[in-house]
Amino acid sequence: MKTLTLNIPDNLDLDNREAAMLLATKLYERGKLSLGQAAELAGYSKRTFMELLGTYNVSIFNYDEQELENDIRNAAHYNL
Repeated sequence: MKTLTLNIPDNLDLDNREAAMLLATKLYERGKLSLGQAAELAGYSKRTFMELLGTYNVSIFNYDEQELENDIRNAAHYNL
């Protein structure tokens, strides 16, 4: 794993944990990290990270429109 050093302006008032969470959340949202990788980067368990994603308005489901439409079509075959 790489080490990253950031200079964060004092007026942002971010601690290391919150900065790690913001980075992990954005990388997860963009599909650069898996849920487990993002949780590890943020320093949380997968379960806790999943729960915290909601506070950052990030869904735990990283489906694009086509994948979601395919899932809906597949679910229709099961009379759900």
